[in-house]
Amino acid sequence: MSELTLTVGPPANGGSCVARHEGRVVFVRYALPGETVRARVVSDRGSYWHADTVEVLEPSPDRVASICPIAGVHGAGCCDMAFATPDAVRRLKGQVVANQLSRLGGYDWRDESAASAEPVGDGAATGWRTRVRLDTTADGRAGFHRFHSAELVTDLSCAQLPAGMLDGLDARTWPPGAQLHVALDDDGRRNVVQSGPQPANRKARKAPTQVIEGGYEAVQRVGGRTWRVPVTAFWQAHREAARVYSELVAGWAQLSDGMTAWDLYGGAGVFAAVLAEAVGDTGEVVTVDTSRGSARAARAALADLGCVSVVTDSVRRALTGRRRRADVAVLDPPRTGAGREVIDLLAAAGVPRVIHIGCEAASFARDVGLYRGHGYDVEELRVFDSFPLTHHVECIALLSR
Repeated sequence: MSELTLTVGPPANGGSCVARHEGRVVFVRYALPGETVRARVVSDRGSYWHADTVEVLEPSPDRVASICPIAGVHGAGCCDMAFATPDAVRRLKGQVVANQLSRLGGYDWRDESAASAEPVGDGAATGWRTRVRLDTTADGRAGFHRFHSAELVTDLSCAQLPAGMLDGLDARTWPPGAQLHVALDDDGRRNVVQSGPQPANRKARKAPTQVIEGGYEAVQRVGGRTWRVPVTAFWQAHREAARVYSELVAGWAQLSDGMTAWDLYGGAGVFAAVLAEAVGDTGEVVTVDTSRGSARAARAALADLGCVSVVTDSVRRALTGRRRRADVAVLDPPRTGAGREVIDLLAAAGVPRVIHIGCEAASFARDVGLYRGHGYDVEELRVFDSFPLTHHVECIALLSR
């Protein structure tokens, strides 16, 4: 497609920046605000285009040589912001969140020029990830996807990963169509699990799973408690995220003995643990998730907490049948957000205090807008750079009414 010379404007959600060409909006990847670039149009959506930077003509002072050796327009899609300083990336993420909250949530968090995401832990841009999933090529090599592509990059030197995390996996031939799940756990053990390939009979219940190295479960520790979580199940990718978020939830929940808390989309029950400590034996904590593997991990890790109930079901169904009102609800939904139906049910249940976590800025902002439509006010809001070198961000809001 055509190439354009563009002067790039503010950041947009999803890792692009906004430029204009003859009145048409162009979302430009691999560019920074204020830069002049030569960009190749890669898709035409009618009213707007998407383009990739192929040459930087006037660079931003925030531009650096790529921190990730395999990322970029011709590389993997793993670290799509590796060409900017970590401080600049945090500012861009804060500006995007502020913009999305204003546009989609009707909430003014702060002036975009002053907005910034907070570092997590020591704020290191590299070596922070403890879980990763790889796909395999038709000839059996493991790799990372290119941006929005089925094509894989088989160089495994992603800067997000600690040294040695993927050692040797590029030297083996894997079944085409298989996925490799790799977790470095808190015992320092590497666990590698292969899932798939999917059987030719699509009616089979699920793809086969095989432990290649370590175990099927990874040992994770938060707040003095130990979880054994399937390598294929959800756990926070950043090594410090589970601790940082659970400490924040514990402080914001403001629970005391005998109260009731709901931990929705609760995974292995990390938040349920801190909520249970606050409500004591006379209280009640209900943690809900659809994953059977996560539920098993939660039941085992929280077995000594008699106030905790683990429910394997959808949040919508669990809320529909819930009779006792919660004093606080904690939600950590998938990237698509909780959505109208779930938030309507929370509001109808009269939950006075909600802690809502979101890993996608637009979905998070829409959810905040839905809460505000039910009379909830935003008391606190924190934005974390939980995925350094990428455009992804984690947002946590405390809402009450």
